[in-house]
Amino acid sequence: MTDTKPTVLVPGKIHPRVLERLQGQFDVLQVPVGDDPALSDEQAATVRAIAVAGAVSETLMAALPNLEVIANFGVGYDGVDVAAAAKRGIVVTNTPDVLNDEVADTTIALLLNTVRRFYAAETWLRDGKWESEGPFALSPLSLKDRHVGLYGLGRIGQEIARRLEPFKVKISYHTRSKKDVSYTYVGSLKELAQSVDTLICIVPKTDETHKVIDAEILAALGDNGVLINVGRGWSVDEDALIAALEKGTIAAAGLDVFYDEPHVSKGLMPLANATLLPHVASASVPTRNAMADLVADNLMSWFDKGKPVTPVAETPVK
Repeated sequence: MTDTKPTVLVPGKIHPRVLERLQGQFDVLQVPVGDDPALSDEQAATVRAIAVAGAVSETLMAALPNLEVIANFGVGYDGVDVAAAAKRGIVVTNTPDVLNDEVADTTIALLLNTVRRFYAAETWLRDGKWESEGPFALSPLSLKDRHVGLYGLGRIGQEIARRLEPFKVKISYHTRSKKDVSYTYVGSLKELAQSVDTLICIVPKTDETHKVIDAEILAALGDNGVLINVGRGWSVDEDALIAALEKGTIAAAGLDVFYDEPHVSKGLMPLANATLLPHVASASVPTRNAMADLVADNLMSWFDKGKPVTPVAETPVK
């Protein structure tokens, strides 16, 4: 690096380990979230990088004439206007792979809890009902002999599939293109829902995935069906899901993500056949530390070598 430290803008909150790693090698400028960071022209001109756990708009990019790189904390980068960054020659990075195992592990735990109701059983015990009222009710569902469909088979989807194999379930999948895997490919989401009884959603936020799991897909999944969503809440029509759970159109759902986080639809709250987690799939100290390290490593690599560690495919690399 040159003697002059590059300035990294941090809009809003980010994992403290990112800030710790950047100290000493960068000038870190923290500002509130927003398109207008209230910087002077002189300050804006010094900013060459952004480290963010949230959104970066084209408006913010335009306010920073010397911006070179945006390091996103998370594998999903839908909050960053990647098209605008590409037009401006700004590189965008994310944090893939370091959270694959944690998210896949959480997905299996969420699935098991959804079909076997372990949290409800533990609550029964802790409330003293096992002693006062007798054994907890038999779970109406089981993972045994299920046919699991993965909507999305990227890095995390494949890790989920590998973890499902020892459970001796049948595995199918739908993606935009067929993968070189042993699982059964299905040509459309509706066909997948019709052919399976357990649907795991692990797709990113795109125009094509907006509320794609709707009343039609849920009806196709059927009254023995289980929906698990660890991708984006954006992909599920929550009103349709609530109606399906209330009416028994599907049997149960396990959700780690929601349409308007941290707001959760009130209709989901009282449903005993819905397992709800506050977006914790990657939320362990080791995994979040690894994500933070990759944010810092991307910035350091960019300014040391002119090439980040994990650029997203849509952005140019010098």
